[in-house]
Amino acid sequence: MKTLKTILFTAALTVGAFTTTFFTSCDPDACKDVICANDGTCTDGTCTCPPAFEGTLCETQTRAKFIKTWSASDLQTGSTSPFLYSCIISAGSGSSNLDVIIDNSFSDNYFVNNINATVSGNTINIPFQKPDGAADSFAVAGSGIITAGKINWNYTLTKTTTSDALNYTGLWQ
Repeated sequence: MKTLKTILFTAALTVGAFTTTFFTSCDPDACKDVICANDGTCTDGTCTCPPAFEGTLCETQTRAKFIKTWSASDLQTGSTSPFLYSCIISAGSGSSNLDVIIDNSFSDNYFVNNINATVSGNTINIPFQKPDGAADSFAVAGSGIITAGKINWNYTLTKTTTSDALNYTGLWQ
């Protein structure tokens, strides 16, 4: 009888050890309770966001940090007097959620029409363009990087008929 008890006890311990090993060796799904927004994907409990979104759960549009009314201070290369003005960046109408519009007050009202730009991470890019159309001989191109809520700009206004370029740096807050 004592032998039967020992065999049963040993069998129960073996089954218990096997069951514990089997159930604890499975990796729990780290993404089970993680819901990534805006088509983000979860890997090992962390969301990987599509290009137009950021945040822990991909809940924030990347361009959102650029959208506001900015106090601009731009300085032409070779000048010692910056010009100060306000400029609005708003959401663009493109379907990518990376498009923004810089209103025509850019560069102290240099253009009549707005300027199109795109956002990628912490960078805003102004592709070479003639905002006022073919009749105007001025174009703009440049980029800015946002850090701690401020944009540091480098851009160029070009007279396309002569290729004369005016280079600027700017700090927008």
